[in-house]
Amino acid sequence: MIRKEINKISEVGKALISVEGNPGVALNHVVELLHADSNQSLSFAKAINISEDSTRFQVFNGTQGLSTRTKIRIHERPLTAGFSKNMLGRSFDGIGEVNDGGPEIIYEKQLSTRLDTLNPTVRLVPKQALWTGIPMIDVFNTLVKSQKIPIFAGPTEPYNKLLSQIAQGAKADVIIFAGIGLKFDEYQYFKDELSKSGNMDKTIMFSHLAGESQIKGLMLPDVALSVSREFADQGKDVLVLLTDMTNWSNILRNVANYQDMIPSLQGYPGSLYSELAKRYEVAADIEGAGSITIIGATTLESLEDPVPDNTGYITEGQFFLENGKLKLARSLSRLKQQVNGDTRNDHRAIMTAMASLLAEAEKAYEAAEVGAANDPFSQKLLGYRKDFIEKVEEPFGKPVQLEEALDLCWDILRKHFDAAETGLSTKLIDQYWNK
Repeated sequence: MIRKEINKISEVGKALISVEGNPGVALNHVVELLHADSNQSLSFAKAINISEDSTRFQVFNGTQGLSTRTKIRIHERPLTAGFSKNMLGRSFDGIGEVNDGGPEIIYEKQLSTRLDTLNPTVRLVPKQALWTGIPMIDVFNTLVKSQKIPIFAGPTEPYNKLLSQIAQGAKADVIIFAGIGLKFDEYQYFKDELSKSGNMDKTIMFSHLAGESQIKGLMLPDVALSVSREFADQGKDVLVLLTDMTNWSNILRNVANYQDMIPSLQGYPGSLYSELAKRYEVAADIEGAGSITIIGATTLESLEDPVPDNTGYITEGQFFLENGKLKLARSLSRLKQQVNGDTRNDHRAIMTAMASLLAEAEKAYEAAEVGAANDPFSQKLLGYRKDFIEKVEEPFGKPVQLEEALDLCWDILRKHFDAAETGLSTKLIDQYWNK
């Protein structure tokens, strides 16, 4: 609901604007800035200083293009997101407006996008797996409902394709896709692949395309996560796919620079850690309700870059995408032990045995690079390594159920080793070796 519009700004600075008196806002109230003639939305600003004589607003992305004729629109409930179950299967922009050319949606309610901290007493200990259909995740680094985990990848890696693959196989009630700084073909790829898989009907897409307003990109995760929380409150298990959180952090850096904040490492604001944590901490398994699981793609040149470095302290492990493969040695789900003991009786043993053999195989590969590793067992290890990379670390293709993935692991072991060389117990060998 719109309360009023102010048609005259008294002063325009580099990052601040002022109006005379108090137009009826409180500190931190966010207002919308509109073009004087066309009413086109230009930016948003936050009230930072209020006195009897004037009110000062901090403009999120600088005052370039603004003038004293720019209108200020004051909303009754700033920064809200509409919610309706009819949003499923639809696409929206960074502030929650329909952008797929379809009919407008009549919302059931308006949601605050402040992402208030969830009461710790209603958080449950994570104990339910969220299956993805990807063997490297489901067998070796099982994802758990309410987990928050990034995908670390170089800028040229197919991380968005991996998110799409996860969305196609994920056993979740609702999938929320939130893309920041996407190219149009990336956005269309997600939409097409989800439609092919039949999961589009349980998916909501929030997208910010490269070149669009930075403010829409900055606000997009908050809108998407607010909608996710409402679905979880209604008992749904929600999977949120954020991409690319480095793009989002770069927008945050730009906005901070516009606002003359004191920069920290590589120009990012000192609040980078808390800003990232505020979004990732929405992940939760909620007592008497559903759950929210967050996977956030984070591009990097080095793990020491500020965004992945801060992300690593917030999240519960990482999936590492390298050369198009999900690398076992660089990936970790810190919550997998909560759930992988309640699956098939060979799950943990297979995971441990194959990881151990792969570590030996990597040593054999390094030795082979200098002409060593010519003994029979080293040759077995090299063949095993090749199959493991091609069949297990490969994340793309038709989703694979856990039982099928475990059977695949046994097939690879049988192909390259004698039973006694695997390190598996006699009981499991008797049960599965000749299956």
